Formats: sequence, structure tokens, C-alpha cells
Amino acid sequence: MPEMPEVQGLVDYLRSKLLPPDAPAMTIDDVEVLSFPVLKTAAVPLEELYTGPVSDVERRGKFLVVTAGGVHLVMHLAKAGWLRWSDALKPGRLRPGRGAMALRVRFAAEDGSAQPGFDLTEAGTRKSLAVYVVRDLADVPGIARLGPEALDVDPAAFAELVASHHGQIKGLLRDQAVIAGIGNAYSDEILHAAHLSPFAIGAKLGPAEVQRLFEAMGAVLESAIENAAGRPAAELKDSKRQAMRVHARTGEPCPVCGDTVREVAFADSSLQYCPTCQTGGKLLADRRMSRLLK
Repeated sequence: MPEMPEVQGLVDYLRSKLLPPDAPAMTIDDVEVLSFPVLKTAAVPLEELYTGPVSDVERRGKFLVVTAGGVHLVMHLAKAGWLRWSDALKPGRLRPGRGAMALRVRFAAEDGSAQPGFDLTEAGTRKSLAVYVVRDLADVPGIARLGPEALDVDPAAFAELVASHHGQIKGLLRDQAVIAGIGNAYSDEILHAAHLSPFAIGAKLGPAEVQRLFEAMGAVLESAIENAAGRPAAELKDSKRQAMRVHARTGEPCPVCGDTVREVAFADSSLQYCPTCQTGGKLLADRRMSRLLK
């Protein structure tokens, strides 16, 4: 799933294309909905996006927002969605179907040549990608419930959030209503950097552990954002995978201590961790609601 660093990378890349510093901003020429369930709103017509140039490209949590004509095109890429940019889309509208294509956005070409634009795609059969067209970002339920951005939380506020959380700390990091922008992959990386078990209970962490977690959160996310900066959209996923230390590295050696990275699998996701770095050498039981093996 694209998380804060990759979505920020997409924002930066789209800004370079849609809001070039030495040229007029682009104007949306057409939006093709190729998977009808992807569009979650109907109150604002798509055509309102065509009434003025792109005025902003921004991120809210894991949401990507393109503003044009005074309204917002809001995209959430979910678990298997992605954005693919083309400087020259093929002419002609596409036929809606059952493939990976969900949405195509075309921009006006200045010289009448092939139009630039982007496609939203979603792999697999479980379709969760979501698109909204709204006048107010608060009309998107997922944005309305967002907590503060992970990099905007100060140490005192973070300590309060952790102290009040009586569940597993990985769940707190992933809860968008508490802290916005972190998902499964970066929560694994943050906990590894902080030398904490993903099943540690937030309210039971000591001050030194909370401070370590806060510092790891900032360091991991800032490094990932720096890694994504300036990369074309097509390179962002691969660069993310290559930078992971434990996430999706099951069976590989931990780059810190050399122990074997282990996995806990759930019904529709999994987490990875290093026993030596994070759980005092103990293995986590590989089942839902696992506890440390005794």
C-alpha cells in the first residue's frame, strides 16, 4: 500500500508536471471512469474539474489531492492501487472493463498533440481504490477522520497518544484517526528501528521506549521521503521495496544483527520483525491476536 512517503513522492512528481514553475498550469480535459465503483461521490459533476487550471497538488495522510476548477479530485490508492503518468496518452476513450484500469485523467495539450495524463490502476480482484470529487475536503470521510500528520506530532503529544493506547503499538501507528500517513510497511520499519515488538502495549511503554519510538518514526519517514523525492512515479514502488530493512524481508538476515527476519501472517496482511532486535530473541506466534511464545 502506498504510504506517506510514496504519496508525497507522487505529489512532488505531479506538481512538476501539472504546475511547472516556468509555464502555465495544466487544465484537465477529460476524466474517464473505467471502474464505476471507484467513484464514491455524485454531488459534484466531474465536469467542474474542467472549468479552470490545476491550482494545487497536495497530500492529506495517504490521500492524493489534485485541485482544479475550484474542486478537488481526491484519490486513495488503497492496498494495490497505483498512478501511472504518461506524457502522451493514446487518443480515444477507453472501454470500461474488468481489468486493472480504474480511472484516466487527460490534460489539455498546448499544441494539439497527444495529451499528457495519468491512469489509476488497481491489481487483484479485491477493489478498494477510491476517488472523490468534492468542493470541501472534509466531505471525504477518510480525510475528515484523519489525525495529525505523523511528522507534525510533537514529542509531548506523541507520548500522550501512546500512554492512552491500551492495544498493540503497531495498531496505534497504523490508525489514521490517531496518526496520519503510516501503514503496514513503515510501521514495521519504525518498530524495528525503535527496537520494539509490534505487540508491545502502548500504555505499558516506558518514557525511554516512547522517546525511542518517536525518534524512529521521524527518522524512518524523513529518510523515506528523501528517498522518494525527485523520482518519477514509475520508480517509487521499487525504491520503497529496496529501502525496507524488515518489511517483506521474511527469511532474510536482519541488516542490523544478522538474525533471520520473521513473519506473523493474518487473514489479509502480515508483519515482519527481527527477534533479536525487537523481542529479546523470542518468536511471535504466527496466528491472529498472537502473543509472545513462552
